[in-house]
Amino acid sequence: MRHDVFLMDMSMPAMDGLGATRAIRAHAGAQPRIIALTANAFDTDRRKCIDAGMDDFLAKPINFAQMAEKLAQVSST
Repeated sequence: MRHDVFLMDMSMPAMDGLGATRAIRAHAGAQPRIIALTANAFDTDRRKCIDAGMDDFLAKPINFAQMAEKLAQVSST
């Protein structure tokens, strides 16, 4: 099954979002868009997400208008 978009939580129990993103990016073939979801909203956190291979970043608490905008951007690419 192919997924177009992942909303990647950064704080997961077995593997954090950075590790999960790196694992996804290590696979060949079509790649999903990955949007980070995190309560850590500093520029350094954003940079870590982008460096790990994520496409975008949303800080919690989620603003649904911003999420809709990000998803619209994904669907237009």
